[in-house]
Amino acid sequence: MVTRFSQGNELCGTGVSARIQAEQYGKDVVALKNLVEELYPDPDTRPQVLGPAGFYDEKWFNRFLQATGPNVVDGLTHHIYNLGAGVDSTLINKVQDPFFLDQIAQTYKDISRSIQLFGPWAGAWVGEAGGAYNSGGKYVSHTFVDGFWYLDQLGMTSTFNHKVFCRQAFIGGNYALLNTTTFIPNPDYYGALLFHRLMGKNVLSVNHNGSPYLRAYSHCSKNSDGIAVLLINMSNSTTFEISVVNDFNFYPEDQIKTMDDSDGTEQREEYHLTPKDGNIQSDVVLLNGIPLKLTESSDIPSMNPKLVDASLPITVVPDSIVFATLKGFQAPACA
Repeated sequence: MVTRFSQGNELCGTGVSARIQAEQYGKDVVALKNLVEELYPDPDTRPQVLGPAGFYDEKWFNRFLQATGPNVVDGLTHHIYNLGAGVDSTLINKVQDPFFLDQIAQTYKDISRSIQLFGPWAGAWVGEAGGAYNSGGKYVSHTFVDGFWYLDQLGMTSTFNHKVFCRQAFIGGNYALLNTTTFIPNPDYYGALLFHRLMGKNVLSVNHNGSPYLRAYSHCSKNSDGIAVLLINMSNSTTFEISVVNDFNFYPEDQIKTMDDSDGTEQREEYHLTPKDGNIQSDVVLLNGIPLKLTESSDIPSMNPKLVDASLPITVVPDSIVFATLKGFQAPACA
């Protein structure tokens, strides 16, 4: 079953190997949309039309949306390789540098603004992202440390109202989610799986007053009441103790609540991801201290949380990633 159509690859802006003017590309996408509507007359089963599938150029993207007109493009797709070349010797430093990773946020913000002004009927998509281009980094992209970049991107794009994030690649290259020889999942596969299982569609505003090496994201919980949080500790030396506070924004200060107010009977579910032997370039990831390995029947292993007294802070050790679900947390957006 076909669910989406797109045409061309990286032809927008200055292009990569070739380029097409925004107005001409817009006419071509309109023709594609008309063809899709003809072939799939039932709107309920009609595939979506995506484009332009390339690197963001504000003027080009804006002209493209104006050329296609309303309700032609369902997903405005753009590509992200913000880590640079896979052969870059500083790649491992980039994926651990929050100041470097912050730079791409402006692109996500600009994409959202283009849609707001010229295509509010379309959703923002990261149509392709592998971190580092030319197949990724040989000693980085398939290892635990790449999760700092990848999960940070998933959290960041969500805050800028992106609907889809397509990882390059499921199989193939150093940045594959599966080992290209054995097909065994690499660490980013398990990080993506937890994000998918725990983080709901409603994205919450989060801030903290700690180190920039601590990243924090939160969504409404996907399968239960309350919220899910993602915490990424890029520091190799600092442990963070995190208390989650709900200030309700619009309520008086005397109504501020924290999970510390729990009477001790509530329990929080925590998923701590760490690298094997503390080596951030390991391709084996531990969940709550246990290596994640396929079962004898080659199935994904059970990924069970550890239960923690909800009144205690969340401990995030150096070079680790933590997901937590807070079932007793009452966020108005999740009601």
